[in-house]
Amino acid sequence: MIRTPGSGASGAFVHPALFYRGQADYLAGVGRFVRAALAADEPVLVAVPGPLLDALREDLGSATTGVTWTDMTHLGRNPGRILAALQEFADRHAGRPARIVGEPIWPGRSRAEVLEATRHEALINTAFAGRRATILCPYDVLGLPAAVVSDARRTHPTLLEDGKALPSPDYADAASVCADCDDALPEPDGGAPWLAYTHGQLSEVRAYAEAFARGTALSPTRRGDLVLAVGEAAANSLSHGGGSGALRLWSTAGSGAGAGAEVVAEIRDGGQLADPLAGRRRPSLASVDGGRGLWMIHQLCDLVEIRASDGGFALRLHMTTF
Repeated sequence: MIRTPGSGASGAFVHPALFYRGQADYLAGVGRFVRAALAADEPVLVAVPGPLLDALREDLGSATTGVTWTDMTHLGRNPGRILAALQEFADRHAGRPARIVGEPIWPGRSRAEVLEATRHEALINTAFAGRRATILCPYDVLGLPAAVVSDARRTHPTLLEDGKALPSPDYADAASVCADCDDALPEPDGGAPWLAYTHGQLSEVRAYAEAFARGTALSPTRRGDLVLAVGEAAANSLSHGGGSGALRLWSTAGSGAGAGAEVVAEIRDGGQLADPLAGRRRPSLASVDGGRGLWMIHQLCDLVEIRASDGGFALRLHMTTF
């Protein structure tokens, strides 16, 4: 029997990966975790892909009273949104150890989505350090690429597999994992022209993005979201990226869990990402510089790819057209 770690009273954060093989294995491992939390009268959030969510609810039956259910295909469509939701759940139950099931990577995710979800998994360890919480992350070892499972061994201090709970010998610090997620962004098919901008040209950037968006299949509301997100990214370039930047936009056929046509905006500047958690947790209203722009971008876009290096900072923003 797998003994799933629980939330200890010591304040130590627990972050195990559950490697499962098939639905029966999944229901046994995750179900045991949820039942143990309910028996201990601990708040539980289950954020997993819809079909597995339904299977868990049916398997647990009346035991689901008190569980908060969330479809991860919606919450985690942009992996940059997940961390804030997990933290807000824990904050709502301050003073009590929270238990969370979070499955941010499932078969069908695109390479870009997987990289950002892996970054998220690494940053959980930083964001929750010292909190009385356990976040169990299931991984489908039969349906996911071997490289994804290998990365899970690097982002989780504890592994649950084949009836055993063991420390991960491959566990790595968040900075190392995030650096390895900074693959070079692929060039758009056919290329895309760059628009350079500097102080006093924000209105030109927004007008350029709006004109491009009008020629796409984005709805009027989503066109507005794109222009707002691009404007926030460009404003960040002027405030934190050396006072200038460059923008390009293009349309493409999408790939991944929510495959569909996309509009993509890329913004580059000479800045650095001082806080890797910026934009991934809700900024404080009292904060003078709390990453509000990046937070808003994450809320508006279906996927945000982040690249930070000594050479500068890049954001690639994805909007699906359906």
